[in-house]
Amino acid sequence: MSISSHSNFCGNVRRREFLTTVGGGFTHLALCGLLAKDGFLGTQAAAAATPAPPVPALPGKAKSVIFLFMYGGPSHIDTFDYKPAMLGMDGKTIKVQTKGRGGSKNEGRIVEPKWKFKQYGQCGKWVSDLFPNVAQCVDDLAFIHSMTAESPIHGSAMLKMNTGSIISGKPSLGSWINYGMGSLNHNLPGYVVMLDKTGGPISGAKNWSSGFMPATYQGTVFRPNGAPILDLSPREGISDGEQRLLLNSLNELNQSHLSTRSDNTNLAARIESYELAYRMQAAAPQAIDLTTESAETRALYGMDQPRTEDFGRKCLLARRLVESGVRFIQVYSGGAHNDDNWDAHGDLVKNHEFHAGNTDKPVAGLLKDLKQRGLLDETLVVWGGEFGRQPTAEYAAGTGRDHNSAGFTMWMAGGGIKGGVSYGETDELGNRAVANRCEVKDLHATILQLLGVNPNQLSFFYGGLDQKLVGVEGAEPIHAIMA
Repeated sequence: MSISSHSNFCGNVRRREFLTTVGGGFTHLALCGLLAKDGFLGTQAAAAATPAPPVPALPGKAKSVIFLFMYGGPSHIDTFDYKPAMLGMDGKTIKVQTKGRGGSKNEGRIVEPKWKFKQYGQCGKWVSDLFPNVAQCVDDLAFIHSMTAESPIHGSAMLKMNTGSIISGKPSLGSWINYGMGSLNHNLPGYVVMLDKTGGPISGAKNWSSGFMPATYQGTVFRPNGAPILDLSPREGISDGEQRLLLNSLNELNQSHLSTRSDNTNLAARIESYELAYRMQAAAPQAIDLTTESAETRALYGMDQPRTEDFGRKCLLARRLVESGVRFIQVYSGGAHNDDNWDAHGDLVKNHEFHAGNTDKPVAGLLKDLKQRGLLDETLVVWGGEFGRQPTAEYAAGTGRDHNSAGFTMWMAGGGIKGGVSYGETDELGNRAVANRCEVKDLHATILQLLGVNPNQLSFFYGGLDQKLVGVEGAEPIHAIMA
């Protein structure tokens, strides 16, 4: 069996995925021997670090994605999903089916929306007083009011939103995008994650892992405090030539070690990371240097105020990374546990005023800045959490809401999105999606389609299957919100 006949069998599967899948079985020992004679095994390290788009590109409008992840689950009925029928119902116990952290319930005490709503923009979108700055951008936003999640538990719901599966070990959205599209800038990571200063989300690095893909596709985490990347400057007294010689020597040793361990993509990724770090010394300092931004721009993001400085700095850095060719940037609002994120089980007003107040101006600043620079048309911005919150109180007293995976709101802007529209509906209480119900895979399909990648053809051969972000059954983009 030659390499050419083998490629006919594998279709668009690259050689390293095939070997990773079949190399361990007795029935494939003869095949592996033939592949070794053809020089196949010696190419694995290079292949593990080389993007190769597996499907033909579609005409996409977006080049990059900025995903603003509101970890913990913001309440849709207190932010963007206006429910006037709830006014006057506060404290009333009604029959309603809910399912959240506290399990399934058949009745609950209504907690009516705690903020007033007003209409904004030419589209007349109702937005609560929690987001007065984002409200000014509604004509550029497409709201999805009928999102659903597979799980009402943080860890699995976050994995679903980030990887398309509630099961650990799957590649994240950013990994799929970089695998399918390749890098725009060889000198910077293609996938960057910026965490909240209070810490990472509950399920940790699984949310930006490359899963069964080569480790080169995983997200690069920027530090939440201080310099985003440490040790970018070469050590004092070492010239560029000396550093290059040192890396070449190190690579020779690593490649020799890898030659007998060709299926170790973590090792191949480590080798590539040394090279990327070397290249970043020239490109990254300029990309992350916010001191070159004007005082007016910094103020637009809220960096002139202590409360909004942190998230504003991350949003401004996201814009600069997009300008520098980074494909996928994810920025987290909220970290750790309880009220360090949007998980409002106790005092809803205290929790949401804190997190909305930290993020409203920076998010609006990002949208306005991208637009005035002509970048919004090619940058897709996504806002939302892993689920929403229930219309009823979680406890006998207080305003806290439990998790709601049956219906919640996300919005998208730029990159081929039709602004000033709302899609889908929840019932009059915001308890569950009742019209144009959307699943996470539909959101993912929309993102991929806008980037010019066919969501139902983007696949990676693993475990005997053509694995897909949208699942083996596929998904349709949400065409109603696409321009």
